[in-house]
Amino acid sequence: MHLLFVCTGNTCRSPMAESIAQRLIAERQLTDLKVSSAGTSAWPDAPASDGALLVAMEHGGNLGEHRARQLSPEVVEGADLILTMGPHHLERAEALGGAGRSHLLTAFAGDTPRAVSDPFGGDLEVYRATYAELEHAIGGILDKVIRQRAS
Repeated sequence: MHLLFVCTGNTCRSPMAESIAQRLIAERQLTDLKVSSAGTSAWPDAPASDGALLVAMEHGGNLGEHRARQLSPEVVEGADLILTMGPHHLERAEALGGAGRSHLLTAFAGDTPRAVSDPFGGDLEVYRATYAELEHAIGGILDKVIRQRAS
């Protein structure tokens, strides 16, 4: 199963989500889950933002090799579950062929449907808050995926 995280520039939220999911998948030994990320307005090959890079490092992640990629029909086609940071990302993923497989990340996690806070331009504390928000939601998402696959 391939999980795709989508934000705007693919330099902050979705790379952090990808890093968190990779860590949690490894911890849970879920060998058949793959994760990636993309942005609806990504500048191709842009690196992760400094804040995302530093906060991921604080949690054992490494975004040093991350390069942004644009959400496209091909990227959408390769994903089984598309988790978006905000409603406009959801609309774009659905428009590119992801209808039925695309969800607002917070809603799929079972939380109140809302956009994940965008830390872009904020200080390190803002990035830490977004990281914590993502970590909580992604833990719930993996629990849900495991339950759905077991039934």
